[in-house]
Amino acid sequence: MGDTCPIPVVKTKNAIKELNGAGVVETLVDNEIAVQNLTKMANQKGYGVKSEKISDGQYKVTMEIGEEAAAGNTALSANDAAETEKEENCAPNAIHGNTVVVISADHKGDEELGKVLIKGFIYALTEQDVLPQTILFYNGGAKLTCEGSESLEDLKDLAARGVEILTCGTCLNFYGITEKLQVGSVTNMYDIVERMSSADRVIKP
Repeated sequence: MGDTCPIPVVKTKNAIKELNGAGVVETLVDNEIAVQNLTKMANQKGYGVKSEKISDGQYKVTMEIGEEAAAGNTALSANDAAETEKEENCAPNAIHGNTVVVISADHKGDEELGKVLIKGFIYALTEQDVLPQTILFYNGGAKLTCEGSESLEDLKDLAARGVEILTCGTCLNFYGITEKLQVGSVTNMYDIVERMSSADRVIKP
């Protein structure tokens, strides 16, 4: 309740993992979009799912994880672990390959909604099984790595797990926030272009 996308889906996935087998997970949410997202996730995973409106602004989504689906989750986890061992001392949520995430604004589209979406995007990065190698911030995106950013804790979490956080120094200087940088280090546009050019994959929200 009160969580924006994609947090309800992430919390539900974590609850299902904690079952460590077959069982039932009930998720309470406060909007129909969250119900749709949870239902879609359940259908993709092969879980039994039903939803009901409890009251205005309160919905319950019930997922039933059967033995077959639970076994599939266990097998997938085992395969993931085997693949992980092949990597160089990799752990869960380990960096894999050369994926670069590029964030050039502190919002996406409409400013008010866009700030919520960017925050959700960065949070979703923290929940991925495979983390990016580098996240580049420039233009208005530079504000996200500075004091006052609602994404600071998520970015610090990513940095603590080895993700390189780089912010354009020219952009920090332009906005007068150089001294407010709170996570990662300063870079320049030449380095940003070089990293994007040499990346195996570039992701831009």
